[in-house]
Amino acid sequence: MIYLVICMISTAVIAGNAAVAQDAAANSAPYEVGLSKVDITPEYPIRLSGFSFRQKESEGVRQRIFARAMAVRAGGEPAVLITVDSIAIPPELRKQVASRLESKRQIKNERLAICATHTHTGPSLVGILPTMFGAPVPADQQQRIDRYTRGLTDRIEQAALAALDDLRASRLSFGIGKARFAINRRTRGGPVDHDMPAMFITDVGGSLRGIYLSYACHCVVLSDYKVSGDWAGYAAEEIEKTHPGAIALVAIGCGADSNPESGVTGDKGEVAHQYGSEIAAEVERLLRFKHTELQGAIHCKLESVTLPLQPLPSREEWAKRAEGEGAEAYYARVQLAAIDRGERLPTEVVYPIQTWKFGDSLATVFLPGEVVVDYSLRLKTQFDRERLWINAYANDCPAYIPSERILKEGGYEGGGAMVYYALPAHFAAGLEDKIVAAVATQLGEEFKLRENQK
Repeated sequence: MIYLVICMISTAVIAGNAAVAQDAAANSAPYEVGLSKVDITPEYPIRLSGFSFRQKESEGVRQRIFARAMAVRAGGEPAVLITVDSIAIPPELRKQVASRLESKRQIKNERLAICATHTHTGPSLVGILPTMFGAPVPADQQQRIDRYTRGLTDRIEQAALAALDDLRASRLSFGIGKARFAINRRTRGGPVDHDMPAMFITDVGGSLRGIYLSYACHCVVLSDYKVSGDWAGYAAEEIEKTHPGAIALVAIGCGADSNPESGVTGDKGEVAHQYGSEIAAEVERLLRFKHTELQGAIHCKLESVTLPLQPLPSREEWAKRAEGEGAEAYYARVQLAAIDRGERLPTEVVYPIQTWKFGDSLATVFLPGEVVVDYSLRLKTQFDRERLWINAYANDCPAYIPSERILKEGGYEGGGAMVYYALPAHFAAGLEDKIVAAVATQLGEEFKLRENQK
């Protein structure tokens, strides 16, 4: 009897010590993190965005697509990051989600970041690439685009709320790997950013809960009529298959002028899967090494700069360009119609720049639009590249964002793509310095290169 009592006491003490140890481990975890994943696959035919030659709606689903969310809190207010298998993030969609999250959970605007994978086999969205198809979209097809955009807004909100409801003690660590399949699509052997930054989310016991990564390369392997997430979708799928229960968020870096080395393959899903597998394999390699553990409060900023356009064509010039057929003529007719309705064509773009800083251990930058690689490479010469993470296609997508070099060279990324984005002129010179200066102001001194790094 005495032996039984002693055993019971010993068991209770051990259990109590284990509980105390677990509580201590939880208390020592610097962050609370929540993760979620919501299916956003359309259940009906819809125009796919990204290629102007598509003049009909989708024909089935190659791969289901998702919105994935990560909520992070470091003792204060949470911040929410969402990645979406989508061509881009419409500004009105983000505005709606931000308003709902502020109303329901008091999430401030600067503490919400939404990144698109820029898949070219995802649904068209209201407010993105409005003149993509070189002709008006038929009314019934436009209704389905409107319907999907409304539903996507709801599902992104759902993903954010689910992540906020999942907050639990966790650790964040960071490492930078490499992926090699991106090439410069403007110039053979031209500049490319092969860095693959990755964040690992583990629970207090060390089990992997989630991964967030990005790579600077267009999702254009596939160009057929089947819905998919392209290589980014396959990367997330492969990572989640390898780590059951974990959620993989994939974003895109400054890869507006970078394509997969395969080029656009049409319907070769095996090639997109191959590149996704390369990303997943690099994640596994990084997992075998020690990462930098993130520490410190999460400081978020979101401020806009104004990017002027070059002088606009006159009405007469628009009328001349509107003659004939094709994307260029349709683009001109859209501008002409706006003028004739008494509307003022835009002369500038309001460009929101967002940064999140995890103490002094990591700075993440979120840039809207199709940002060329020069921005990433330049920022990595001014700041400590081991503590810097640059995302593009974030929060909005007004157009391609060329560097001064590419603006002077011209071509598609230099301004030719405005035909599909419907902006009435190319950007004026000076945008690169303005964007870089705004990022530098937000990041401050603590992430600048130290003397021994220069």
